[in-house]
Amino acid sequence: MEYRKLGKNSSQRKALLRNQVTALILKEKIVTTEARAKEVRKIAEHLITLAIREKDNFTVEKVKVKVPRKDKDGKRIKEEKDGKKVTVYDEVEKEIKKDMPSRLHARRQMLKVLYPVTEVPQEGSQRKRNTRKVDLPAKLFDEIAPRYVDRKGGYTRIVKIGPRHGDAAMEALIELA
Repeated sequence: MEYRKLGKNSSQRKALLRNQVTALILKEKIVTTEARAKEVRKIAEHLITLAIREKDNFTVEKVKVKVPRKDKDGKRIKEEKDGKKVTVYDEVEKEIKKDMPSRLHARRQMLKVLYPVTEVPQEGSQRKRNTRKVDLPAKLFDEIAPRYVDRKGGYTRIVKIGPRHGDAAMEALIELA
């Protein structure tokens, strides 16, 4: 399979493309050079095809889970037992999605390409506490794949913007169509 070298060695090229595909899936639109956009398109379209193929391949199970009881401020309620403070737990029934083997394989194929992403809130207070991990394969399965179920490819669009100021490289906008 032919590919562009993009002026990088193989590890740098792979890291660059993984980073740009992750950003494209997360933000659904990125600006990059035209050559990079064409390489990112190949990888992104493959991931979306995987997601479309396996989007409904799961079972829903009910599970009983212990959840800590919280007060109105969101803090855990503690009781004293044998001289120690112990958190009080309630048993709650939750529904979880359980992947079938082929969907699990597709998820792992996606995770080979996509970097883990943590979302940090914009406000300054408690930035460290309120961070959360973004599940990009879940976004592909639940949000992106249903949009393209009736399409046979062509999930991304590349729009040429013009030459970049610094080095006159042709810039392009790549977005999910």
